[in-house]
Amino acid sequence: MKSYSILEINELLGGEIMGNTTHKITAPEQLESASETEISFIGTKKYEKFWQTSKACAAVVNQDIAIEPGDNRAFIKVKNADLAMSQVLDLFAPPPPVFKTDIHPTAVIDETAKIGTGTRIGANCYLGPNVVLGDHVTLYPNVTILDESTIGNHTTIWSGSVIRERCHVGTHCILHPNSTIGADGFGFRPCAESGLVKIPQIGNVIIGNGVEIGANSCVDRGKFSSTVLGDGCKIDNLVQIGHNSKLGRFCIMAGNSGLAGSVTLGNGVIIGGSASIKDHTTIGDGAIVGAGSGVATDIEAGKTVLGYPAIDARDALKQWAILKRLVRDSK
Repeated sequence: MKSYSILEINELLGGEIMGNTTHKITAPEQLESASETEISFIGTKKYEKFWQTSKACAAVVNQDIAIEPGDNRAFIKVKNADLAMSQVLDLFAPPPPVFKTDIHPTAVIDETAKIGTGTRIGANCYLGPNVVLGDHVTLYPNVTILDESTIGNHTTIWSGSVIRERCHVGTHCILHPNSTIGADGFGFRPCAESGLVKIPQIGNVIIGNGVEIGANSCVDRGKFSSTVLGDGCKIDNLVQIGHNSKLGRFCIMAGNSGLAGSVTLGNGVIIGGSASIKDHTTIGDGAIVGAGSGVATDIEAGKTVLGYPAIDARDALKQWAILKRLVRDSK
C-alpha cells in the first residue's frame, strides 16, 4: 500500500501547508467517506461546511479557504484544488492491467500489418490488412482494427472497441471499452419501389492527438470525406457523433449528448449531458450548450444556450422564472 506524509504530497503540489498532521496518507477519498488516513479536497467554498464532520486528515483546498483545518489535520492550499487533486489521484493510481507477453498468441494479425516498437496486443485482438500501429500502442483484449486503419504512438484502446476500415487515430489517445469508430453514418432515402434506400457511407474518421473517447460512444464515418475530431477533444460515455461532423480542438461532449450529421463545432465548445444538436448546425468557438438542450440553429462564438429549443441562457432563465411565478400565482 502506498503512503505519503503531508510534506511529501506537498512536494508534488508545490502548495502552502496550513496546519499539520502526523498521519501517513494512504489514499484520496470524498469528504463524507474519508477515513483519518485519507486526503480529500475542497474545490468550492460551498463544501467547507462538510469539513467539520469529515474524518479526513488532510485536504487539498483553494487559496480562499475560510476555515481552519483543526487538530492533527492539515490543508494544502493551491491555486486550483481540482487540478491539484488530479495530481494526487495520479500519485495513488494502481498500475494498469498486466501483459505477460507483448503480443498474445491468440491475437490475429494480418501479415501486412505494421507494429511499432513497444506496442502490446492483448488476447483475441484482430488487425486487418495494412493496419499500422505506432510505437507504444496498447490494445487490450478483444479490440478489432480493420483494413488500412492507423493508430498513433502511445495510444491506448480498451477491450471491445472497434476501429473500422480506413480510419485514423492520433497519438496519445484513449478509447474506452466498446467505443466504435467508423461505423456507417445514418443515411437513408425514401424510395417508392423499395421503401428506404441505404446511402453508401464511403468516407472515414480522423481523430487528432490527445483525444479521449468514452465507453460505448460512436463516431460515424463520413458519407464522403471525413468525420473529424480535433486535437484534445474529450468525449464522455454514450455519445453519438454523426457522419461528416467536424469538431475543433479541445471540445467537450458530456454523456448521452449527440451530434446529427454534418455538425460543426468550433474550438473549445462544451456540449452538456443529453444535449442534441440538429444536422448542418454550426456552433462557434467557446460556446456552451446546457444539459438537456436542443440546438436547431447556429450558435455564435462564446454564447451560452439553454432549453428546448435552445435560446440564450439569460433569456431561458427569465422564461423559467416567469413560468414558476405563473404556476405559483395560479394556485
